Amino acid sequence: MSRNSLSSVALLSLTFILVSLPRTMADDATKMRVYRNTLKKIEHPQPLLADHPEFFEPIVEENHYEAPAIVTDEGADLAVRAWRFSYNARGIIEMPNYLKASETAIIMVHPWGIDDGQGWNTPEPAGVADFCTITKNHLAAVHTRDVVRPFINSLREKVGFVMYSLPGGKDEIRHKLYRSFTHTPTEDERKEGAKELKTKLMSFKYEGQPLIHELTLSTDKPVIDYFRQFPGLDAGAKYNNAGFWDLPIPVTTDVDCYPDDVVIYDSEGYEPLKEFLQANGVRHVLLTGYATDMCFCETTAGYNNLSRDFNVFLVGDASLATFPSNTSPRFAVNAAISFAALNQLITQISWIKPIEK
Repeated sequence: MSRNSLSSVALLSLTFILVSLPRTMADDATKMRVYRNTLKKIEHPQPLLADHPEFFEPIVEENHYEAPAIVTDEGADLAVRAWRFSYNARGIIEMPNYLKASETAIIMVHPWGIDDGQGWNTPEPAGVADFCTITKNHLAAVHTRDVVRPFINSLREKVGFVMYSLPGGKDEIRHKLYRSFTHTPTEDERKEGAKELKTKLMSFKYEGQPLIHELTLSTDKPVIDYFRQFPGLDAGAKYNNAGFWDLPIPVTTDVDCYPDDVVIYDSEGYEPLKEFLQANGVRHVLLTGYATDMCFCETTAGYNNLSRDFNVFLVGDASLATFPSNTSPRFAVNAAISFAALNQLITQISWIKPIEK
């Protein structure tokens, strides 16, 4: 077969593929541009994520570069400056981005309503949930109230959706409390659900067994025996009491959950979330929530899933990592965000601004 014949076959094949696709997908497949990956050295770069040093140890790197915008939506009304790290480029790469807010969702991962007065409490004397101690949960709640809540509320009238993800499935109580992909509760349903939630959570006995007092250790491998019997994190029925994780986990009261806000249930899996966002024209995600090193990346609404299908921006200072062995999450969240920056775009609240028309 001649080269011209091969070219004709390739062209016919491409035409067939485009015609076979839905019209919007076919149009998108032809909308390509050449991105010039030109990096300009930024002199005297400032520390990143330095606005809330009580929660986040600022990121300091010697080399910063400016790159062209990646997202350049027509009719953009939201500026989102972002950065990533490249070992190959030997530094941090910063770039502007210009988004349509109506095609953007703010998603908060796992805003658990734990130890916040709703009735779902950390079991005593040794139970663990969320950030794993009452003291650490209360510190995270301050971050939610002072940092995340104002950020979400500043954009909720502009973005397409505000969404919260929670563990478990759409049980009868939360079905009445929160909007989901398929159901928007009435005001009466919400009131009924709130009463049922309080009754359900208050009726549970938040008490588990005390710490183990005696361990059986072998002479040969006592360290292995020690940690097998007394691990650093045991969130099972022994310390949390059976049934603790079957309770309907609510959205924390430290954020405002509006009737139009959508709750994502982890057990439904990623596909329904993907389909809901795409069906509603969402292309961009501003990701916030907890915990940066765990749920924020690995759960249904975590960035490992979302970044396969959407333009994801991790709002670094609107997230906290778990912080064992420390009284502050500063260094833990710095490390988690720094690692994520190898393959994710990172932004911060002060870098997300409406574009004045």
